[in-house]
Amino acid sequence: MAAPSHALAPTSVSRFRPPRFGLGGSRLGEPPGPDGDAAAVATVDAAYQAGIRFFDTSPAYGESERRLGTALQRRPRGEFLVSTKVAGEESGASVRASVKRLGFAVDVVLVRDPDEAAIEAAYPVLDEMRRRGEIKAIGVASGDWRLLDGLVRDVDLDCVLLSGQYSLLDQSAAPLLDRCLARAISVIVSGILTRPILQSEKSSDPVAIRVRRISAVCERYGVSLPQAALAFPARHASVTSVLIAAASPAEIRADAALVRQPVPATLWRDPELLRLVS
Repeated sequence: MAAPSHALAPTSVSRFRPPRFGLGGSRLGEPPGPDGDAAAVATVDAAYQAGIRFFDTSPAYGESERRLGTALQRRPRGEFLVSTKVAGEESGASVRASVKRLGFAVDVVLVRDPDEAAIEAAYPVLDEMRRRGEIKAIGVASGDWRLLDGLVRDVDLDCVLLSGQYSLLDQSAAPLLDRCLARAISVIVSGILTRPILQSEKSSDPVAIRVRRISAVCERYGVSLPQAALAFPARHASVTSVLIAAASPAEIRADAALVRQPVPATLWRDPELLRLVS
């Protein structure tokens, strides 16, 4: 990919660091109607009460932005961070529409799955908004670490949001994380509590067997598999935040309780675990 004209040296990176854990808003947009509204607001309230101060949303998540705004407008604005997403074209108008739905300014704008043309269209607008203080940070979001890696090389970004590809079961995005560390770009990860982690299946599938073996090692240290999965990404120094998706107060309370429980350092040095997660 050719370097865009707005590429800058690594020293220009703002060292933006969002909170360690956040609530991903992908499941807050459904179901429609008053019941969905009430469940989403209650989930955000439970997350806030559990100490979460970072909330990620998107216009693509149905009613997520409006519902998140309804819940957070009652909170002191200086206490929490909100990120949303744009697709590239008309990024300024997209951000303004998100602000209207939320009822307050956003802190972080992420360009979703951008190609070079999308970045060329969106970046100058977002950069001007950052310069004026309308937003705090610019990033890109994707489930493709190679796409993000190309952008990290060429563009002055504050953060990236990586969905999957860096977890207990998959560290394929390690080169991206190393590059982000070198350039002082914060990495936010999501998609950590996957089905294999949450539902340890008793099957002969190689992934299921590996998951059961990892779980057995964790249990020897008094650590559950989901607890280890949530703690693992931040062992890489570039990972500043882990997003947790939830659709009910009970779910986010349970996940928040997991992240508060310490994981013994000896677990990460266990030879069997090191073999299984490599």
